[in-house]
Amino acid sequence: MQSRSLRYEGRLSRVFIQDESSRLGLPAFKALGASWAVHRTLAERAASGKETSPVTLVTATDGNHGRAVARTARLLGQHAHVFVPQGVHPQAVAAIVAEQAKVTEVAEPYDEAVRLAAQAAAAPDAVLVQDTAWLGYEQIPGWIVEGYSTLCAEIDEQLAAEGVVAGPDLVSIPVGVGSLAQAVVTHYRSRPSGRAPALLSVEPKTAACVLESLTVGEPVSVTTGDTNMAGLNCGTPSSIAWPYLHSGLDAAVAVSDADSTGAAAELAALGVSSGPCGAATLAGLRAVLTGVGAEERRTALGLDATSVVVLVSTEGQAANPHSTADH
Repeated sequence: MQSRSLRYEGRLSRVFIQDESSRLGLPAFKALGASWAVHRTLAERAASGKETSPVTLVTATDGNHGRAVARTARLLGQHAHVFVPQGVHPQAVAAIVAEQAKVTEVAEPYDEAVRLAAQAAAAPDAVLVQDTAWLGYEQIPGWIVEGYSTLCAEIDEQLAAEGVVAGPDLVSIPVGVGSLAQAVVTHYRSRPSGRAPALLSVEPKTAACVLESLTVGEPVSVTTGDTNMAGLNCGTPSSIAWPYLHSGLDAAVAVSDADSTGAAAELAALGVSSGPCGAATLAGLRAVLTGVGAEERRTALGLDATSVVVLVSTEGQAANPHSTADH
């Protein structure tokens, strides 16, 4: 894993890509949260005196999180049951099956797959390991966010190695339910020193639940549609993420499939493997810094020709077959 420095013609100093195309043997960042949450879950069970026989780790996924849970379960001698909503590419489903997980495909959107996973996790010797939270289910999603925070620490270390000791001026984050964005907000809004960067969230236009929630000032659910940004195709913000997103984000934008696909192709030409979810951060940055009102947005975000931007590319092309097979 490494950050890459890219030229950007939009009057910024430097743009870095946090490249998550290879993380703990998987082509996306999700293993950071899944592995830590499963570790904490199993440790809690052992400390409470529960039987140490294998448990079934249950989750719903748009692809990457489910594969990470399944991989962690296999490595630790546990079982996994993964619920997959409509719109997930068959190759992504096959990758989860290859981790020896039981897969239940759901002919409904992501939110319904989450509901069914929660029901299944009520069975004996089953535990829900979900990367979104709601009232009454917050501890394990919180551990997942803790795992994601590793990524932020690595960004700071790598920027310092590149001479950017004060940190970035803007971080662009892809958003589904908002758990990764929660980790980024927590990290950069709690630093004792250094500049506080502007934080930009980027979603698909067909699943912009955070943008809509920010617009109305409270968390809301939206009806989702088809998108090549499968990992961001979520209709409801995480309950524990929402307060951080509401208070910590400086801007939010929604981008089209064409924008994210084009950004992925541009990054590929520069040697960066990025699926549409990761490349959405470049598409979002470009949407904010170009077009009508661009100068006002640039000023509001505190950006100028000396600014350093980090794009969090959360997946490689191998994580999302849509990026090569369908578009």
